[in-house]
Amino acid sequence: MESMNVQKTYIPKADQISEAWYLVDANDQNLGRLATRIAHVLLGKHKPDFTPGMDTGDYVIVINAENIQATGNKMEDKVYYHHSGYPSGIKSITLRQQLVSHPERVLRSAVWGMLPHNKYGRHLIKKLKVYAGPDHPHAAQEPKPLA
Repeated sequence: MESMNVQKTYIPKADQISEAWYLVDANDQNLGRLATRIAHVLLGKHKPDFTPGMDTGDYVIVINAENIQATGNKMEDKVYYHHSGYPSGIKSITLRQQLVSHPERVLRSAVWGMLPHNKYGRHLIKKLKVYAGPDHPHAAQEPKPLA
């Protein structure tokens, strides 16, 4: 019988995974393009030891989320919906209104749409820290700027 050469899937051990902290300034950046870069880092796709379904990603801190930009007419046309759970309890808010009242929710929602919608994705979204202004409480982690 001839022996087959089978490639094994690489799975890094817990002590081989390193987690870094990155700082992103969202000032005048495009919402979708920024969310794509952040999701890429949260998933760990920028690392050579990336393994699907395994947490090899890094932490991301976003500052100045209130100054994020959108192309075209998205400021008025893009609408966020939520439901209170009661009959006729659907509420809607435009992107411009959301940036005024809760700017961190805009970026969190965009990144969440690019992550898996399961237990793994819920774990990854907790590694995203979004702040409306320029200050953040994570100076002790010594975040590096995201290139």
